[in-house]
Amino acid sequence: MESTSLLKLDKICKSYYGNRVLKDVCLEIKKGEIHGLVGENGAGKSTLMNILFGMPVIQQTGGYEGDVVLEGNQVCFTCPSEAMDYGIGMVHQEFMLIPGFTVAENIKLNRERTKPNVISRLIGKKMETIDVQRNRHDARASLDRLGMSFDEMMPVGGLPVGYMQFIEVAREIDKENTKVVVFDEPTAVLTESEAEQFLDTARKLANDGLGVLFISHRLDEVVSLCDRITVLRDGEVVALLNRGEASIQRIAELMVGRQINRLADRKKTVQVNKPILEIRNLAVEMPGEKVKEFDLDLYEGEILGVGGLAGHGKIGIANGIMGMYPATGSLVKQGKSLPLGDTMLMLQENMAFVSEDRRGVGLLWDESIEHNIIIAAMQSQKKFLKRVTPLLTIEDRKKIHEHTLKMIKDLDIRCVGPQQLVKRLSGGNQQKICIARAITLSPDILFVSEPTRGIDIGAKRIVLDLLLQLNRDLGVTIVMTSSELAELRSVCDRIAIIYEGRLEGVLPPDAPDLDFGLMMAGEFEHKGADQV
Repeated sequence: MESTSLLKLDKICKSYYGNRVLKDVCLEIKKGEIHGLVGENGAGKSTLMNILFGMPVIQQTGGYEGDVVLEGNQVCFTCPSEAMDYGIGMVHQEFMLIPGFTVAENIKLNRERTKPNVISRLIGKKMETIDVQRNRHDARASLDRLGMSFDEMMPVGGLPVGYMQFIEVAREIDKENTKVVVFDEPTAVLTESEAEQFLDTARKLANDGLGVLFISHRLDEVVSLCDRITVLRDGEVVALLNRGEASIQRIAELMVGRQINRLADRKKTVQVNKPILEIRNLAVEMPGEKVKEFDLDLYEGEILGVGGLAGHGKIGIANGIMGMYPATGSLVKQGKSLPLGDTMLMLQENMAFVSEDRRGVGLLWDESIEHNIIIAAMQSQKKFLKRVTPLLTIEDRKKIHEHTLKMIKDLDIRCVGPQQLVKRLSGGNQQKICIARAITLSPDILFVSEPTRGIDIGAKRIVLDLLLQLNRDLGVTIVMTSSELAELRSVCDRIAIIYEGRLEGVLPPDAPDLDFGLMMAGEFEHKGADQV
């Protein structure tokens, strides 16, 4: 690795309305280096990246102190386009894609190749025609470099979030002047195989001389990938570790300032009683995550895990049952047949859903924490309302406020208060808001898709413990979909593996690693393992 400094952040300080969120933060990225940046939600990572990338919120809130130096020259970006012009690329935690555009159009956006025509020869280059074939060729080359085989001419809208993440990465790879590329939680929505594929790509970029800043809550990836690691806590740098000095346990303790114990394996044995939910011949038309002829019984009081590789349908199951995408089949809850495709009915039948797409589905982006937590229960179950006259019902502000404060405390939501807009929260805290809204519905069945996506190690423990508490203390039956098999094995009673849209089998959490691997690859020889 070369020692030439590409990017240096020197004594960066930032305050929001008197609250100091960054304190003399220093960080340097060298040419050919993969530099890790870790910290709990609220540690200041997002604010630091907003400064680097020239996000308008920084200037709108008084700017910052300190210096940003790129290749020896001091810079101060006031908008993202300036940062991109200087060679800073970023793959954001929340996707920056246009749903109505194709994959290729998103990859080439604002950098489209054009070709002359009769009018442009008379008036000028601005009237040239977009060269669709050359743009498509460039996009295809970037996707191939990532090992992605999906069609570059597909519209982005409706694609699985895993595909969208690779499209974001492909866009940065396609840029010719990129010097430093920032990856903000790039593997949070990827399966283990996809994540490894991405990490190989990051290594190639560094070998080509780029500086890579890798932000992730997956500490195993940080330890294995990064040359150096900067640890933030409460807006300050608490450690700079070289690869040989770093371990998952040490980083975790530095991040949270206390010792982190691993989540204990779940040992509870669920007694198989009459199913609480019977799913038969379920088919879901979710682009990239289609489900075909899916059959499964869900038993009261269990935590059922749903796993599998991206694109095989695991995400589509909960989305189809909860009416987010067209679905057919039979659904029977405690002897009652339920029609598919009616989200409000499912909520009224005490089923709740935490989507894997918190930005597009899970949150009301411009509303308060309080409103996001109570709105679904208010609309579907008439909670938090009080009747003042026979014809007039109003919000019960006292109950709303008390419940919101309880959720903030129980889920450790880092915020300034119930009225803070959710778009101002970190990604992990936004995810907690989604879970709080589902809990508020008091469901007897809770579907959670990627519940710890983008959440740091401390917050992940809180969320998983909360799911266990809901299950053990309140008897909530939980269906948990996750790309992290180890996470499923730590909390679930049974784990269903999906392959090509169908149930490949169901295994106990302590089944051999080989069995899980074979099921995910569609190579498992059925030997009664699905009778758990």
